[in-house]
Amino acid sequence: MLSIKLAALATALIALLSGLATAQNNATYANYSAQAQPDLYEVTLAVINTSFPDCHSGPLRHTLVCDVSADYRARAESLISMFTLEELIANTANTAPGVPRLGVPPYEVWNEALHGLDHCNMADSGKYSWATSFPMPILTMAALNRTLINQIASIISTQARAFSNAGRYGLDSYAPNINAFRSPIWGRGQETPGEDAAVLCAVYAYEYITGLQGGVDPEHLKIAATPKHFAGYDLENWDNNSRLGYDAIIPSQDLSDYYTPQFEAASKYAKCHSIMCSYNSVNGVPSCSNSFFLQTLLRESWDFPEYGYVSSDCDAVYNVFNPHMYAHNVSGAAADSLRAGTDIDCGQSMPWYLNDSFIDGYVSRGDIEKAVTRLYATLIRLGYFDGEEAKYRELTWKDVLMTDAWNISYEAAVEGITLLKNDGILPLSKKYKSIALIGPWANATSQMQGNYYGTPPYLISPLEAAKQAGLTVHFSLGTNISSESTALFSEAISAAKKSEVVIFLGGIDNTIEAEGQDRDTVVWPGNQLQLINELSNLGKPLIVLQMGGGQIDSYTLKENNKVNAIIWGGYPGQSGGVALMDIITGKRAPAGRLVTTQYPAKYATDFPQTDMSLRPNGSNPGQTYMWYTGQPVYEFGYGLFYTEFEESGTDANSYSFEILDILSAAHPDNYYVEQVPILNFKAKVKNIGKVASDYTAMLFVKTSDAGPAPYPNKWLVGFDRLSTIKAGKSSLLSIPVLLGSLARADISGNKVLYPGTYQLSLNIDESVNVTVKLNGEPATLEKFPLWQQAIPQA
Repeated sequence: MLSIKLAALATALIALLSGLATAQNNATYANYSAQAQPDLYEVTLAVINTSFPDCHSGPLRHTLVCDVSADYRARAESLISMFTLEELIANTANTAPGVPRLGVPPYEVWNEALHGLDHCNMADSGKYSWATSFPMPILTMAALNRTLINQIASIISTQARAFSNAGRYGLDSYAPNINAFRSPIWGRGQETPGEDAAVLCAVYAYEYITGLQGGVDPEHLKIAATPKHFAGYDLENWDNNSRLGYDAIIPSQDLSDYYTPQFEAASKYAKCHSIMCSYNSVNGVPSCSNSFFLQTLLRESWDFPEYGYVSSDCDAVYNVFNPHMYAHNVSGAAADSLRAGTDIDCGQSMPWYLNDSFIDGYVSRGDIEKAVTRLYATLIRLGYFDGEEAKYRELTWKDVLMTDAWNISYEAAVEGITLLKNDGILPLSKKYKSIALIGPWANATSQMQGNYYGTPPYLISPLEAAKQAGLTVHFSLGTNISSESTALFSEAISAAKKSEVVIFLGGIDNTIEAEGQDRDTVVWPGNQLQLINELSNLGKPLIVLQMGGGQIDSYTLKENNKVNAIIWGGYPGQSGGVALMDIITGKRAPAGRLVTTQYPAKYATDFPQTDMSLRPNGSNPGQTYMWYTGQPVYEFGYGLFYTEFEESGTDANSYSFEILDILSAAHPDNYYVEQVPILNFKAKVKNIGKVASDYTAMLFVKTSDAGPAPYPNKWLVGFDRLSTIKAGKSSLLSIPVLLGSLARADISGNKVLYPGTYQLSLNIDESVNVTVKLNGEPATLEKFPLWQQAIPQA
């Protein structure tokens, strides 16, 4: 019966493919050099019911793949040897038909888990009709709590496995997004951990991946993580430059220092079992047909799991042909991508055209077998062929209910919310009984989820949360995100006049920052500032909530003494309204810090955002906090508390090390030498204010003589969050400083530990400083390979 059902589903998929083949969206040759959204086929977009192979009574029951005691590699190779060429080719797609004659069911590779389950088969109601919707990663990272990141990913993977066991989700996820948020206009920066690549993005990658997968390369994977987008991807459509055809020109130094260290961490340290190649080209070679990325770096240099697989972004294989024109036709694009190391096509180029590539002699059966074997070897590690006894097969809807009830979505939001300005109005005194809630975010619901979100169990808006808090609320929209109309201004002013305190909730949202859509500017859109200015002249306390993922220039609000407080709230998820109101009312104290720089408006227009060079050059004033030579509105790492903390060093304030001695010593607790701590930075943190509060720390380093100039302003080497410190009490902060965090990339991309003087400084105010002197000769910790494209164009 199972074989009949599988055959029917596979037949339906094949019929769908056949119907689309005569009306291919891509046959129109859309101008993907300008159009940023691919015209995906219905079969690519499809969400299918999934199932597990029957190793008890199905056709494979007596074969090696069903032998749970056998090595997973041998099991996978045995299975794939039974596929015909046509079956192999068909299963290179993200929506794979499986092999009905063998009892191998259809499988969907495209599952989303950016901040909760998406692109899954949710029920209309009842069981499996929702999953927890966490804040967007940019806000979660602002909490500076690596345990929280891991816990979120672990909860998502538990819910994913429950959905998978019910046939509503796969066993892998296209997550996390670990590209660094270099350009402030990027529409997808909201999905990332921020603008720091080597620490924030790398740590986020490690914690999220190990949370999804159930540890560092466990024997039984929980959910296979697919970090994305490898590499050099951080624009959507700026100035009509489509991400689908953009060629990022990146020198080896920046490639090593900024655009790839987070992917190295994902592969080398976290052992992700999949990775996604990006739409763009780098230095003339499309990422999905780039053997330097997918072979030289990933498999030969970064210890990517032997049978890990690479998935393309959706239709990126086709884009190797159109618009990159790297290949002469679609079959050439499929061949180039496969041979370079792309195993699965989220799209239809490989399943529809690899047969031509094979006939033309560009690929062999062995090439295709290798790709499909990698996918199925990973599925075997996930227990796909292990029956009901497989680990995680016991997870059900009750586990979704249980993990959601932990309320970690709320905790992530309240920990990440960042206080930018406060003249003492916050936390709001209990003497205030009535407030005006005004602005396009005041009654936000799905708006709070950002992008890549599924159905949540509930959405609590700021308006609803304020009412639940017992406040008398006068609500007015006032204006929309990008509106120039003042028609609702009078209503907003009237609401403000009836209230003791005015709270404006605005900023940006996914109407102007989104996948496929960059901003042209970082100014507040529409007439929001005009309305805020009018509200500020009423003589009422005024609190402004700046919402959205990307930063906007709030200089005028910062300087306006009639604006009493500014809060950045990101995209706070299903409990966002409660988290925001709890911060405002003082039920919780803010401790988030900005993980991106808030630039002045002119930054976004002074130089092309397609300039990928970080160091200042020409009109480029330098990019990210490491190299920016201008004056930010709010700098990377900025964040206020409701209390005052006093930090003091507890150990020596200077150290001296011989580079040769450090590198000659054994390091049994760290497999990789760059992960060896050179010291632990310690400080005593005392709450000398009146409000109990968490404390967050960023540890920076800078030098003016170690290695060749130019020198970065500073760079991040570590961070931590201390849980609630009561008034008058103290906690000890300890941040390990790794050898690799002091190294810099030379012009060839090699990570070099240079002799010289380094200053470690706590937070942006440098409240505690420690000097580290490294003596001896420069030492290369990691050799960056020479750029070479080993795959001749088909």
